[in-house]
Amino acid sequence: MDRVIALSAAAVATAFFVDLVISYRTRPRRHIAIWALAIAMYSIATWALAVGVLIGWTDPVFRVFYLFGAILNVPFLALGSFYLAAPKAGRRMLEFFVLFGLVAAFVVITAPTLNAVPADGLPAGSEVFASFTEVGPAGPRFWAFVANVLGTLVLIGLAIVSIVRLARVNRTSVLANGLVIAGVLAPVYGGTLFAFGEAGSFAASLLLGAVLLWAGYRVGSA
Repeated sequence: MDRVIALSAAAVATAFFVDLVISYRTRPRRHIAIWALAIAMYSIATWALAVGVLIGWTDPVFRVFYLFGAILNVPFLALGSFYLAAPKAGRRMLEFFVLFGLVAAFVVITAPTLNAVPADGLPAGSEVFASFTEVGPAGPRFWAFVANVLGTLVLIGLAIVSIVRLARVNRTSVLANGLVIAGVLAPVYGGTLFAFGEAGSFAASLLLGAVLLWAGYRVGSA
């Protein structure tokens, strides 16, 4: 069951990425390009999870999963929303986000591990990397904490502002933003809602997140 759920999450995330690419080629818009990049990262993370579940975790597979799933995809989703809500602010922030991504990638690639990555189950960052209170910016967990807290706050904050502004004039956009909020929170809390084992639960939460984000995008596009 874990394998089926992990593969389903990867397939849905990849299909969402393809949909965004087609949309951008049909009508180029910068926020769609950034969202496509973010969902590409989401897809890479879900495929890394699928590889770990099907074949077994290795150090490189876990680092790819951690970089794209735990650090990069949420901030770039937030950047895409910035481009949609405030294009000038989005353009000013692009260079910062690119620099952030490059530094985070360097840290994740070069960080020493506390223990060998377990081959089975779902390795946790706390099992593999030192705590950010111990090593600070030199450790991947620091970058994961900053990326997820700030990225989630920006994404949800922009969605709530849009809901408040459009509540009386555009219920479709309200629904779209509500789905986006649910999609962002699903990977954080969704794993507690399922009983497929640790890896299966997290894969299910990623699948739910991809479905909700895709639905939010589709509803908003309509």
